[in-house]
Amino acid sequence: MYFYIHRNTLYKNDKMELRKGYIMRYIEELREGMMVADIYLCKNKTIAKTKAGKTYYSLLLQDKTGNLDAKIWELTNGIENFEQMDYVKVEGLVTSFQGSLQLSVKRLRKAYEGQYDPADYIPCTDKNVDEMYKELGALVNSVKNTYLKQLLLAFFGDKEFAAKFKAHSAAKSVHHGFMGGLLEHTLAVAKLCDFYASQYPILNRDLLITCALCHDIGKTKEISTFPENDYTDEGQLVGHIVMGTIMLDEKMKQIPGFPAKLGNEVKHCILAHHGEYEYGSPKKPALIEAIALNKADDTDAKIQTFKEALMENKENNGWLGFNRLFESNIRQTGKYEK
Repeated sequence: MYFYIHRNTLYKNDKMELRKGYIMRYIEELREGMMVADIYLCKNKTIAKTKAGKTYYSLLLQDKTGNLDAKIWELTNGIENFEQMDYVKVEGLVTSFQGSLQLSVKRLRKAYEGQYDPADYIPCTDKNVDEMYKELGALVNSVKNTYLKQLLLAFFGDKEFAAKFKAHSAAKSVHHGFMGGLLEHTLAVAKLCDFYASQYPILNRDLLITCALCHDIGKTKEISTFPENDYTDEGQLVGHIVMGTIMLDEKMKQIPGFPAKLGNEVKHCILAHHGEYEYGSPKKPALIEAIALNKADDTDAKIQTFKEALMENKENNGWLGFNRLFESNIRQTGKYEK
């Protein structure tokens, strides 16, 4: 009989092979040289070959604190059958490859039901979801145009949509790729747009706030729910920008007398919010509100991306190396005495 301490919860299972008193470590706690014998979600599994033609498995393991690259170089009897999206118990050594941690797996099997809590493997926002949604609701209520407010309420006043929106991520990776990320990102963009409107009276605040709140609603269909958090077939083929525009168009048609000109302006802002064709934008901004939305979206995405890069290397106060997204070597800002 063996005992396994899983995040302060004690389990007994005579089938398990973990040593007595073992306390599982989150991925963020792993360091080079550590031996691992823990349960993770196998987010991705790829079968590949070395230059010598030898077959190996490349895995992406996940828990709520992050992801870990893993390799199974030797396909021995210690590697049992498993598939992508299985919870797996892995044993191996944490190594370093090109500046990033990598797990060299020696043994692996599917985890037994009851040995893990799925919530431990889903990354979540560190902000209060209900409080954020309350702030979003206040922005909805601040819109004075009756047609635009009806449009917003058709989405954010719908309980089923609201529940899905609050639990969704804003991306598979890159930025806000966690539960509650879509809400966090949308609120940040809308608050930036609210500030822009206060600084530049030429901006139509109602139009800008509406488009900020709706700019990524297509992601509720483009990206699947957790724990998969991956692109759907429709998402791959159509994309969230077009999908969101279609969703808005369908709701507009259900609102009696919705002005066609106003509807086209809303749809244009959504279609143009990535700013450039090479960034997946079907249109370039032709309205000043579309420019403002693009800049707010880009600002929040880049600040969050930089923040996540720093958090992944929070113990390193020096230069972190070249970051391809920013095309620059990056580092943490220095701490100075006041």
